[in-house]
Amino acid sequence: MSHPSADTAAPATPPSGAATGAGTLPLAGVSVVEFTHMVMGPTCGMILADLGAEVIKVEPLAGDNTRRLLGSGAGFYAMFNRNKQGLAVNAKDPRGREIVLKLVAGADVFSENFKAGTMAALGLDPASLHKLNPRLVCVSHKGFLPGPYEHRTALDEVVQMMGGLAYMTGRAGDPLRAGTSVNDIMGGMFGAIGVLAALLQRDRAGSGTGQGQVVQSALFENNVFLVAQHMMQFAVTGQPAAPMPSRISSWGVYDVFGVAEGEQVFLAVVTDTQWALFCDAFGFADLRADPRLATNNQRVVAREWLLPLLRERLAPRRAADVSALFEAHGLPYAPITRPEQLFDDPHLLGTGGLAPLTLPDGRDTLTPLLPLTLQGQRLPLRLNPPRLGEHTHSLLTTLGYSTEAIDRLVADGIVGLDAPRDP
Repeated sequence: MSHPSADTAAPATPPSGAATGAGTLPLAGVSVVEFTHMVMGPTCGMILADLGAEVIKVEPLAGDNTRRLLGSGAGFYAMFNRNKQGLAVNAKDPRGREIVLKLVAGADVFSENFKAGTMAALGLDPASLHKLNPRLVCVSHKGFLPGPYEHRTALDEVVQMMGGLAYMTGRAGDPLRAGTSVNDIMGGMFGAIGVLAALLQRDRAGSGTGQGQVVQSALFENNVFLVAQHMMQFAVTGQPAAPMPSRISSWGVYDVFGVAEGEQVFLAVVTDTQWALFCDAFGFADLRADPRLATNNQRVVAREWLLPLLRERLAPRRAADVSALFEAHGLPYAPITRPEQLFDDPHLLGTGGLAPLTLPDGRDTLTPLLPLTLQGQRLPLRLNPPRLGEHTHSLLTTLGYSTEAIDRLVADGIVGLDAPRDP
């Protein structure tokens, strides 16, 4: 598939009533200073930015390392840094730190996801920042909440292994990480939820505290929340949860089927009514009449011989034909889709779920928006992911720095202006 272009792949007309500009968005007027990199912290900032907050992404002069990642991390920066302004500054230098503190003095939120001690070494820990701005909400994204593990270095894969998710995803004896950064992304989501709660508690009319607080989110605890249903399964039944590939399904037909031309499709028949519809649609009168398959529980017991039989009967059919029959009869099904194919998904294109975006290197593409609507409207993309130092000059001007002062800061290696486009 060619690189998706906003000119060729976007819907002909945007959805009616699409929100425009930050002024109509829920967090308009909320300002966020973000010291984050990788996925977890940037996700939190992206959510707040998509909701209308002014988010200033502070980067070192060399930039967020995710700008230069290859392989599976190549999409991190482009995905999680939209709707933000970019400031490149050496915060280790007193003059650079002064710039950051000026931003924080008027901010509502300070977000960071660096290892323990990094912010304190810069004088940007919550205790120091609250002396400057008592109303500030400080959100910290870490590997672990404070406790015996907090000294450990965590990654999404690390906590998936130690938190039961890799065990549940892989086959018995073959733990397998989930195919996306589930803990990083959800950890950022919970950080954003905590920020919203802290802002509400600070500003609630009549009973607000007027004070900021510290919000903490962590990868490991997020992962535990994801597998909590399996923990509670054990609490309720006394039986350990089996890994998903070897689990005993609660449904008679609930699996991936190979069909003609090497294609695959996921098919589900989860009620007795659906079983009758399925058998009628595919002409399986013998199966509908078989007393061994009359109820879902009977079909679960019969899976060992029923599924091979269904695979044999469905194998000559084309995936599109099987899908069309399931669609026509209201039965659950899904094509096995690769991520790059979603750029052409008719539902995403038709509902405005993909927004035109310009990458820092100047290429046009599409990007998924937050999976929600407010009053029937998708939250808009207002700013492309910033080029390194793209907004440095305008932000410093807003803080009262003259052009001459900015030029001196650039010459002294304190700040960076808009860098050449990434290669």
